[in-house]
Amino acid sequence: MAEAHSSSDVVLDIPVEGMTCASCVSRVEKVLRAVDGVTSASVNLATERARVSYAPARAAPEQVVEAIRNAGYEPRSHKIDLSVGGMTCASCVARVEKALRRVPGVLEAHVNLATERATIRYLGGADMPARLIAAIADTGYDARLAGGAEHQAGTEAAAREAETAALRRSLILAAMLALPVFLIEMGSHFVPGVHEWVLATIGHQESWYLQFVLTTLVLFGPGLRFFKKGIPALLRLAPDMNSLVVLGTSAAYGYSVVATFLPGLLPAGTHNVYYEAAAVIVALILLGRFLEARAKGRTSEAIKRLIGLQAKTARVLRDGNPQEIPLDQVRTGDVVQVRPGEKVPVDGEVVDGSSFVDESMITGEPVPVQKAKGALVVGGTINKTGSFTFTATNVGADTVLAQIIRIVEEAQGSKLPIQGMVDQVTAWFVPAVMAAAALTFLLWLWLGPDPALSFALVNAVAVLIIACPCAMGLATPTSIMVGTGRAAELGVLFRQGDALQKLRDVKVVALDKTGTLTLGKPRLTDLAVEPDFPEDEVLRLVASVEDQSEHPIAEAIVEAARSRGLQLAKPDRFEAVPGFGVTASVNGRLVAIGADRFMAEMGLGVDTFADTATRLGTEGKSPLYAAIDGKLAAIIAVADPIKPTTREAIAALHEMKLKVAVITGDNRRTAQAIARQIGIDEVVAEVLPDAKVEAVRRLRAQHGSVAFVGDGINDAPALAEADVGLAIGTGTDIAIESADVVLMSGDLRGVVHAIALSQATIRNIKENLFWAFAYNAILIPVAAGFLYPINGMLLSPMIAAAAMALSSVFVVGNALRLRRFRPRIHPRAAEGHAELATGVSR
Repeated sequence: MAEAHSSSDVVLDIPVEGMTCASCVSRVEKVLRAVDGVTSASVNLATERARVSYAPARAAPEQVVEAIRNAGYEPRSHKIDLSVGGMTCASCVARVEKALRRVPGVLEAHVNLATERATIRYLGGADMPARLIAAIADTGYDARLAGGAEHQAGTEAAAREAETAALRRSLILAAMLALPVFLIEMGSHFVPGVHEWVLATIGHQESWYLQFVLTTLVLFGPGLRFFKKGIPALLRLAPDMNSLVVLGTSAAYGYSVVATFLPGLLPAGTHNVYYEAAAVIVALILLGRFLEARAKGRTSEAIKRLIGLQAKTARVLRDGNPQEIPLDQVRTGDVVQVRPGEKVPVDGEVVDGSSFVDESMITGEPVPVQKAKGALVVGGTINKTGSFTFTATNVGADTVLAQIIRIVEEAQGSKLPIQGMVDQVTAWFVPAVMAAAALTFLLWLWLGPDPALSFALVNAVAVLIIACPCAMGLATPTSIMVGTGRAAELGVLFRQGDALQKLRDVKVVALDKTGTLTLGKPRLTDLAVEPDFPEDEVLRLVASVEDQSEHPIAEAIVEAARSRGLQLAKPDRFEAVPGFGVTASVNGRLVAIGADRFMAEMGLGVDTFADTATRLGTEGKSPLYAAIDGKLAAIIAVADPIKPTTREAIAALHEMKLKVAVITGDNRRTAQAIARQIGIDEVVAEVLPDAKVEAVRRLRAQHGSVAFVGDGINDAPALAEADVGLAIGTGTDIAIESADVVLMSGDLRGVVHAIALSQATIRNIKENLFWAFAYNAILIPVAAGFLYPINGMLLSPMIAAAAMALSSVFVVGNALRLRRFRPRIHPRAAEGHAELATGVSR
């Protein structure tokens, strides 16, 4: 029985798919009310929504979702992206994620430090975005709704540029103010006589006053940004990187102020100032932030380049007259003109004219593709030679390019399984560093040599300053951003972020045959004629008969004839002989087409083509014979040709120590013949789509992790079952929900690129993580003074600040190396293989 709900209950508005009648409504309401903590549930069939009220202390939105699913319906959640400002390290990320996940109705919340974006999946009504923004604001950060790709790219780029400019100004000012402080206090270490000159011209105490003024200006001028973020974080008992900087610089500055103005409060022999440490630390950390901001800006250049591919305007025919209009005003059904050298503005279908179009930005292939009436064109591609007119089919957010941008953004904002360890560590990292600094201070104060207070202060400050959670937080997302961006440039779209990690561990690549290994469309591959029969005339007569059939083999023969410019005739007395073939009269000539048994039935021997028939059999092709006017005229074979680049892709996979299998519904002989030609290791043939799932499981049990490559439609079950599913497309249908990775071209070399890039990206992430963890694990103890009893070495807080600043820059810089990733197989025209794609073996 549902309880009366109170004002503290949370109300969720959930779209529910699959309800068709009142009994569905009753069922959903019943399972929802059975969830412990749900106080009321009301389901509306017309709007297909469930309104659920629950006590957050007793129930969670995940339980509500699971209850609806268990009833056989699908709850639909919302997804939102928020731009989050003010985050500086991994601790900030953890804090924002924690705040978002506490908001009732939130199912998932992922925050990316590199993109400064939060991606949230939630259940709830129209007030949820405002509640999410408020939750982030309460945590001390700025948040706003992220717009579309173009809007967001513009606003975020402007915001990033403004931040970089502000950092540059702060850095210059801090350096100008800190340099005199550094020279006054530390100059004698570099230039003999500086100390005596300062005493003679400025005076000892006066130099301290000057340092006080300059350092105060540094801390509360350019350095104020650290205090604005760090102190509130400390008050919330959730310290971050800014808090460490504030504690370190404040300790050095505060001690120096006491030594300058109230020296009597300090023990004898400890009257020292550390203004230069506080001032230079701020300057060096600002330098690191500036370099990091510039480098992080470059990690998203792939998105910028993709957005830059979009045309700004389109030439649309309105009332028969061409008009230049902004791209966002183009509507589905508009007729658009494209002239030589222009970008295709939106997706569409050519209705008039012809040209060659450079589609390399979609497929990665450099060779322009011919477009004529009926061909599909993609927005953002470049028209090369001719002019054509097309009808717009997809505009705005529905274009292929817009979908690519959206997929790349989602992949760049995703978290890999490897990030889980980092999240666990960074959750306690900053408090642990503060504890280590406090312990360092106490140990030096208790055990250190005189002046113990000075040693304790300097080493504690060094520990606070050298710790770098920023590097740990940036290690994974920056590599993902650059890696997935580079993948998009190569025509590889990672729809699921974890596929980037899973693909690296693949042991066997299983391939569908039709449309993956082959072109996916039967073509005339072989035509051999008797000496007395002209080849073109035989093909014309045979194609005229086959033109009456809609069978794929017949269509292939007709297409071959028309490609040669042959004029087909209308046959008379067409007759199909079941199980044997067809006969017809064409221009008064009797034409018969069928298998060898049909020829035998007509009393014709086929021995003259025995060698050709044997060859065709080894290639997995079934021969047809043609007889004209009662005489054997030709042997014909139609097959689905192997793609020109398939062989080199298979060879490259073998070089990567991967096993390659083919899973197909075709007959075993054909599949094995193709496997022999291109070097496939294992053949699973004559399986239905559902049986492909079992084949994938069997391969996994035998070899390990499986990547399945298919066309994303008939192969959907296998794509979903595989550890990683890769859908091969043509660049016009990228929303293949079953696949983890989409290959924009129909080229198997994309599989090689995807796996190689996965390996390179995970290797890059591990390098970053090793650096980030090793840096902190080694240098924090050094900063604490562990080496002092051994060799007398102590780490200056200024050196610590420089090391910390460079740590983050190193991680981002290492990730940027992925921009130079080169495919194992460079896209090129497959010379020497043209006959496999379009030609006829004679």
